[in-house]
Formats: sequence, structure tokens, C-alpha cells
Amino acid sequence: MAGVPARPAPVLVAVLAVLAVLLVGAGLWIGAQAREEQARADDRRAVLDAAGTHAVNLLSLHYKTIDADVRRILTTSTGGAREEYERNLQRLKSTTVASKVMQDGVLRATGLVSLSEDTASVLVVADVDIRWEGSKTPPQDRFYRWSMELTKVGGVWLVSKAVQVA
Repeated sequence: MAGVPARPAPVLVAVLAVLAVLLVGAGLWIGAQAREEQARADDRRAVLDAAGTHAVNLLSLHYKTIDADVRRILTTSTGGAREEYERNLQRLKSTTVASKVMQDGVLRATGLVSLSEDTASVLVVADVDIRWEGSKTPPQDRFYRWSMELTKVGGVWLVSKAVQVA
């Protein structure tokens, strides 16, 4: 019959339907992979930021703001690390105030050693400039290197162990 379009063959329709399903499935899979990779990258960045912040908190102590400084240390720690800081809290505060210590920590580098769903290991390099108000002792620079273990608590990475390394 002239002028009447031919119907597509049932096989062609089936092939096109299968291709459409495969394309949609591939698109969904690629999207899920991209979201998963972004979540891993976000976790890596969060772990490195948490370890670096904790290191700077450990090193940045001023005798006039020691209570706030100590709260920052405790806020970025958990588990054994937090317990250790709490045990030494009064001695740290009294020594800092009595000596009129002013320390400014500077983060130099962080490096991810390992990362799982809720634990991580990070190497941290930080320096500190130490001064004593009213003292004739010249300022001192000290250099610190840590191996830090972090634990994810309530969706937030906290330092659970910090060990100085040579």
C-alpha cells in the first residue's frame, strides 16, 4: 500500500527497549559510582582537616585564653586521647598560666596513611613559636611530627590517639 508507513518489526522494538534499559542502568551505575567517589574524597578531606586542626589546637596555647584553648583540644579528641588530655588538664593550665606562655601553632602538612569507614591514620607536621610574656628568654621554635589515629563519632572525625614520631 502506497503512502502507509510500515510498522517497525517487533524485533527492532525489543532491541531498542533493551538498549534503553541498558543505557538507563549504566547511567544510574555511573552516577552511583561518582557519588561514592565524592563521598570518599569528602571523607579524606575531613580526616586530614580534623587531624590538622587538632595539631594546631595542641600547639596554640595562650595563658590568657587557656580555658578556651583546652576546650578546643577536648572538642577535637575522643577516646584515649581525650582521657589523657583530661588527666593532664590542670597541670597544663597551671604551667601555662604560671609561665605566661604564648604559643602559636602552624600546620605544615598532613598525609593520609589509611582510611576505613570509621577509622583513619594520618601523619601530621606542625611547628610552634613559643614566647613567655615578660621573660627575657628569646622566642623558641619547635617542630612536631605526629602519627594520629582518628575515629568517626556521630559523623565527625576526632583524634583518638596522637603519638609524636621522630
